[in-house]
Amino acid sequence: MLKLKVTHIVKPAEVTPTNLMCLSDVDQVRALTHATTVYFYENPGDFTSNINILRDSLSKALVAFYPLAGRLRWIARDRLELDCNPLGVELLVAESESRIDDFGDFCPTPEIKALTPPIDYTRPIHEIPLLLVQVTKLKCGAICIGLAVSHVIADGRSALHFVTEWAKIARGEHSDSVSPFLDRSILLAQQPARPPKFDHQEFNPPPLLMGHSSDLEERKKKLTKERITKLRDKANEGRANNFYSRYEVVTGHLWRCASKAREHASEQLTIQSIVVDFRNRMEPPIPPSFFGNAIIKVFATTTSGELVSRPLSYASSKIREAIESVTAEYVKSSLDFVQSREELSQYRTSHTVGCAAKATILFHNPNMQVTSWGGLNLYGADFGWGKELYMGPGAIGNDGKAIFFPAHEGDGSFNIVIGLQVAHMDAFKKFFYQDV
Repeated sequence: MLKLKVTHIVKPAEVTPTNLMCLSDVDQVRALTHATTVYFYENPGDFTSNINILRDSLSKALVAFYPLAGRLRWIARDRLELDCNPLGVELLVAESESRIDDFGDFCPTPEIKALTPPIDYTRPIHEIPLLLVQVTKLKCGAICIGLAVSHVIADGRSALHFVTEWAKIARGEHSDSVSPFLDRSILLAQQPARPPKFDHQEFNPPPLLMGHSSDLEERKKKLTKERITKLRDKANEGRANNFYSRYEVVTGHLWRCASKAREHASEQLTIQSIVVDFRNRMEPPIPPSFFGNAIIKVFATTTSGELVSRPLSYASSKIREAIESVTAEYVKSSLDFVQSREELSQYRTSHTVGCAAKATILFHNPNMQVTSWGGLNLYGADFGWGKELYMGPGAIGNDGKAIFFPAHEGDGSFNIVIGLQVAHMDAFKKFFYQDV
């Protein structure tokens, strides 16, 4: 049982700009929900003191990252803008009867989700905080810090930049990092509007299942360094150069295993949705400290018959083809596409509350979306009581959605969290290990 004890509203420690900030054309089609992560700490010391440290340091961190203390608001043409009010972020304090061992491998089950801040999406959007933090004391004395960061405001790289700076302040260190780059106008389409140069399949409805669906189940798997090496050797067999990357190989493996487990008809179309960080693909590159969304989704498409009957290298080649399509010109064309639309709700992903009836960008059976956290600075969030025991996603929530990220042990293995229909999970597990 978990009990919420108190909620603090934390505002920036100093006066910050109170301007209206434009959102980029990338931000405009992000889900109107929050990305959640959890951090577990085994021996944090006095809980009350820790709450005070977290609250004070959060207030100081919000000075540089002041957009997180603001609110979204609707404007014309189904667009949003950021009101840097600042109304602050929510810091919730909770206690749980659970022990850290009760969470097993930390798969994002409903019990893990309860350690992340509850958000009432029936409230008007201008009332919903962009950042919420829940600090839960477990019965064994360990604590969990659950974060919820608005998808509209920050991608994973930006959110982790904030966490890193917050942790530095909490442990009394001077931040020597570059301040966040807050100018989102660099990712606005050029004016006057121009037609997109490319056919943006990522904004089209994906294939629908020729069949039916069932309940969702979430599981966490591990690929050891040795298994990843075997997969890469298999995918790259016969190639003299331009070897497939770890992401291309593992994502292809997950896509094939899911299609096998789902037992699609051979003619069933299936897509793999791929999230690409384009910071270094632009000309000139986007500043590394850019705080916002600098990611784009692209699709790899084939039939299930082709996917499962051909070798892993085929799946990896389709994924590489999609990734390589993301050039500076392609990103600019995507911005033009968004700018040319009068109404955007149909392009926001299906888990966007209030948009489900019209949303066409659905990711479930027969499709997949695999996101890699491999290039992110995931670990080392030391708030003054040592580094985390575990860090990972707080929820998955979609059939066919997966996240893979380096294991905390640093031994070259990767954790994979995936959501699939209950009827398919056991078969997926079999193929996941058998096909290596």
